[in-house]
Amino acid sequence: MRRPIIAGNWKMYKTTAEARALVSALVTTLQDEERVEVVVCPPFTALSTVAPLLAGTRIALGAQDVHWEDEGAFTGAVSPRMLVDLGCRYVIIGHSERRAYFAETDETVNRKTRAVLAHGLVPIVCVGESLAQREAGQTRFFVTGQVRAGLAALGEKARTIVIAYEPIWAIGTGHSATGKDAAEVIGLIRETLAEMDGRDTAEAIRSLYGGSVKPENSKEFMTSPGIDGALVGGASLKAESFVPIVRYYA
Repeated sequence: MRRPIIAGNWKMYKTTAEARALVSALVTTLQDEERVEVVVCPPFTALSTVAPLLAGTRIALGAQDVHWEDEGAFTGAVSPRMLVDLGCRYVIIGHSERRAYFAETDETVNRKTRAVLAHGLVPIVCVGESLAQREAGQTRFFVTGQVRAGLAALGEKARTIVIAYEPIWAIGTGHSATGKDAAEVIGLIRETLAEMDGRDTAEAIRSLYGGSVKPENSKEFMTSPGIDGALVGGASLKAESFVPIVRYYA
């Protein structure tokens, strides 16, 4: 049985002091949580601050992006080796904001995914369509294309990844897909993975929904078939909104 996972993507929020306060509150509140795997993904500047607070707890540390090279003349980039050194276990890859604002492509998603797997990190790979693509009936074509290109040639390691369906039209807009919508696309993603790497691998991969997830709609996604958790944005920035989401999945 796939273990549920709730990951908080803090995006470009929180100073180191604010990050320390939030993580301290989460550790205190969720220290006895066992059934759900909880991940927090602060900005790079706060990783070294919160890592000691999370050491030995049930909450894992994740990063919001990564470069595919171990080192080199890549100003402003952070490598998988650096993230491992800081105590990270997870890395978000291919978030729609990275694709839209920083020219992320399916090719770079694939390179980053293979690089972090080589270092024992767990990639949370994001896919999702725009409103225009959805209204044009292109969801299947676009999302399966992202999956095939972004997760190509991973081999046996494919079963360790986490994939997040984040419809672009539902990120930061206050609108979210219904549980039925999300389950249908995640089912499509799993079928695509089965064609690529076999049914056993497809069934092992955890699939999350992301896009304006909040306490009020968490239960709808929790009870939808095939959804193993959530990638949470704005609601992860406060303990009082993030903790209830975790507990819905518990």
